[in-house]
Amino acid sequence: MKKRFSEEQIIGFLHEADAGMPVKDLCRRHGFSEASYYLWRSKFGGMSVPDAKRLKELEAENARLKKLLAEQMFENDVIKDVLRKKP
Repeated sequence: MKKRFSEEQIIGFLHEADAGMPVKDLCRRHGFSEASYYLWRSKFGGMSVPDAKRLKELEAENARLKKLLAEQMFENDVIKDVLRKKP
């Protein structure tokens, strides 16, 4: 079963490792892989909880804007095709 951890939990894990807990022990204790730890460290390393929340919000907004842009580009292409076919 795959566990999901909140940003607060992940940052807490990173702080535990920064405080000197060996990564292997940290992973075993909380039930995640070392690969997950290093992925989280590259993404959240040095961040505070508010920073991580802001990052998540910005990523969601970015995805929403990309989708909106793709929809607008599609609509523009449809309009251009219709205008080309008019006599």
